[in-house]
Amino acid sequence: MRRALVALVFALPLAIPAGLTAQSDFVTTRFELYLDALRTQAGIPGLSAAIVQDDRIVWEAGLGQQDIEAGIPVTPDTPFYIADLTSTLSATLVLQCIEEGRTRLEDPVTLPAGSPAASATVRDLLSHSPAPGAAFRYEPARFAALTRVIEACTSDSLKEAISRRLLDRLAMTRSVPGQDVITIQPSDFASDALATYDAVLRQMARPYRVDRRGRASLSQYPAATLDAASGMISTARDLAAFSIALDTRTLLGEDTLAAAWSPPEGTARNRFSLGWFVQVYNGQPVVWHFGYAPDASSALLIHLPARHKTLILLANSDGLAAAFPLPNGDLMASPYARLFLSLFG
Repeated sequence: MRRALVALVFALPLAIPAGLTAQSDFVTTRFELYLDALRTQAGIPGLSAAIVQDDRIVWEAGLGQQDIEAGIPVTPDTPFYIADLTSTLSATLVLQCIEEGRTRLEDPVTLPAGSPAASATVRDLLSHSPAPGAAFRYEPARFAALTRVIEACTSDSLKEAISRRLLDRLAMTRSVPGQDVITIQPSDFASDALATYDAVLRQMARPYRVDRRGRASLSQYPAATLDAASGMISTARDLAAFSIALDTRTLLGEDTLAAAWSPPEGTARNRFSLGWFVQVYNGQPVVWHFGYAPDASSALLIHLPARHKTLILLANSDGLAAAFPLPNGDLMASPYARLFLSLFG
């Protein structure tokens, strides 16, 4: 299946006539057709997608079904479990704390018992920096230790900090800070907020396991709680609002984003900066992140800072990530990324 996906993407440039711009309806139509072909070949039941250009959504689509059994189609407003993509929101909160002078990149953070080291700095965790002499390793469980950094800085629980500083501020009304937000007592939220979260959770895309023949069967999401690395529920449209707020410097200042979106120094193998993977494509920077919940969901967010353009993909199976070594930091391992970059990069 993976070989077929690769062959399809390599054939793409031959299908696009020269002289068309990325804003062309022809190109976005072709993009949607090829994207749906990739979805079908990977057996992804449902896929929600959006492209942001110059601070607005210029294309969006819901492909397939969010609930196969009930026959409910996906829309750009369908809530998905976004797994590791949560860390982009958490990193934003940490960087806000640094801008406010409440936290420093070199502050030590105590790591959970069983970690190879007893402590690391905020910078180490944000950048997935390995121990001295060790190879780069993407470790969400280690990144999750930033939960306590955010809570100490904001004097709020992580759920409340994300809600107050990001979701409420950006009107991300279809996003929920963890599936257990409506059951934890005592609650950080008023009854009307809990009612809104409950309504969104009831409309979440159902998770599916896809076998080698592309057959989907109902699965389960991982643990319901939220930490700095994982647990958010969101939509393509809400994440578009988040991307726009970053690109317009609404959430973070120019210098902070320049640091977060610059390639890390020290080793060519480490492509992770402050909360984001960073690469170069055709001479232009590409910042990105992915989400992966085995047999349940996956996500991909690709941002081209120089072009003010973002792609957001959310799926209710692991087909956007499971077959590709994205934790190694090479976006070009993804046929979905190559499709986007070949047409819009």
